[in-house]
Amino acid sequence: MHDLTSLILSASYVGLFAIVFAETGLLLGFFLPGDTLLLAAGVLAAGGALSLGGIMAAVVAGAVLGCVAGYFIGGKFGPRVFASQDARYFKPEYVTRAELFFARYGWLAVVLARFVPVVRTLVPTMAGVSRMPLAPFTLYNILGAILWGVSVPALGYFLGDRIPHLDRYILLIVGGVVVISIVPVLLKVMQARRAT
Repeated sequence: MHDLTSLILSASYVGLFAIVFAETGLLLGFFLPGDTLLLAAGVLAAGGALSLGGIMAAVVAGAVLGCVAGYFIGGKFGPRVFASQDARYFKPEYVTRAELFFARYGWLAVVLARFVPVVRTLVPTMAGVSRMPLAPFTLYNILGAILWGVSVPALGYFLGDRIPHLDRYILLIVGGVVVISIVPVLLKVMQARRAT
């Protein structure tokens, strides 16, 4: 946790913005510490090291702009990547599935993806690949960014304000949050595989 605290304090709001932007907009950003970062920043705000409002503004802005970047990357490069019928990982049928998925769960997928690591990196790109209309995507993107970018740092702030030395346990808390958020996704994937 000490290294993460040092990173947040040295990079400040610009660093938070950049990390969130990369995690939500660039496919290579899936490994970045989204939830951990936001919770830790909230805990630091409770200690007075950063402003909670500044954290929330940086996170929401990075999340909105990152998703827009991911959407346009998917729209521009996705059709070529998914064009080959013989592809092992990027099959054209996945685009069809994504189109059906967004037609059925559009707003829910975009909003709730914010709370699931890795999924929040993939959803904007797949929305672009599947040609989800930009106007509703943007609305859902902003709504999800506000919910995630405000609630997770606020949770860190609330807990950091009430639990002494919380910074020692932040990774354990984040691990629990990740497990809780990934379990429903894994169950859905397993259910879908059994159905096919």
